[in-house]
Amino acid sequence: MKPQFPSIIKLTNILLFAILLFYVLIVARHFLSPIVLAMVFAFMLFPLTRFLERRKIPRVLANLIGILILISILTVIIHLIFRNAQSLLADLPNLKAQAHINIDKMTEYVYENLGVSIHSQKKFFKDTIGGLFQAGGDFTNSIFDATTGTIFKLGILPVFMFYMLLYRDKLYDFILMSVPEEKIKITDKIIKEITRITPRYIGGVFTVVLILCVLNSIGLYIIGLKYALLFGILSALFNFIPYFGTWIGASLPFTFALLTGDSPHLALMVLVLFVIIQFTENNILTPNITGGYVSLNPFFTILIIIIGGMVWSIIGMFVIVPIMAMVKIILDHSKNYKPLAMLIGIERSKVQKAEARKFRRLLTIKKRKIK
Repeated sequence: MKPQFPSIIKLTNILLFAILLFYVLIVARHFLSPIVLAMVFAFMLFPLTRFLERRKIPRVLANLIGILILISILTVIIHLIFRNAQSLLADLPNLKAQAHINIDKMTEYVYENLGVSIHSQKKFFKDTIGGLFQAGGDFTNSIFDATTGTIFKLGILPVFMFYMLLYRDKLYDFILMSVPEEKIKITDKIIKEITRITPRYIGGVFTVVLILCVLNSIGLYIIGLKYALLFGILSALFNFIPYFGTWIGASLPFTFALLTGDSPHLALMVLVLFVIIQFTENNILTPNITGGYVSLNPFFTILIIIIGGMVWSIIGMFVIVPIMAMVKIILDHSKNYKPLAMLIGIERSKVQKAEARKFRRLLTIKKRKIK
């Protein structure tokens, strides 16, 4: 007979495990984050490498082709960002001067309509904007003066991806050999479902971001925003982060247009543009490209994105959703944790609904017997 522990001891063990887990993730983030990021990219490349292997291309060569294609796309994007960022950095003094002119106009308008002192407004806005431009210049310089550690992390990613794709069969066999014999069948089903759903979601998000790079840049160029390509790409890259990403990305060109534009109408046009793009993404791009592969409900998704940002900053916000999608697949196939899977899911399946109705009927019968 198995010993029964009090609920408070079980809860204490869970809390201690959670604290230890977060401590390890935070302390070892420089080691773990490149591995997890490489795993996510490896999942994205898996359909391509498998397709090439089925065309009689050796696995080593198929993996190299997939990684080189990904590196080529990322190199083009990074090159465009850096080239335009250098131009913006060179133009920073003029942009700062124009920002101060716009601040003067805004403070006069606020004073005339709201009666707030111009002196207090100027002090607040000019200190804030001066710090903003200074931070922008320091940030841009820090990008070009990347540390050896950062370069090493970026350089090691393709190596991790290559060996993850190369030895995926060994990992598959290791997992099946590690579980009890009676659970081999369900474990095999979980692995196949993860390898089917995760690449489709990650690849779909990557495709949506590439399309948004083009749409954002063209839209910003049409409305007359300087450095349209730079802000178009940067705002699109934030769409790797669900829910928050679109409006975090939109805040960059909106703030730039408000501070450095010749008229407030430019900022308003930027806002209208991103409302249209957001509508297009939510109703056309994401449903048809990404689909409903990650069935996490919005409330839980927002929570885990915040947690991911607290633990691993931007990388954590990007990788946490596909990781939790894998966890949900595991929970869906676990008898003890099916209620948790239903709680964090976006909608209940027919089987889950039937189980919930059965549970309610049993609960009703139990209550009647007690009475």
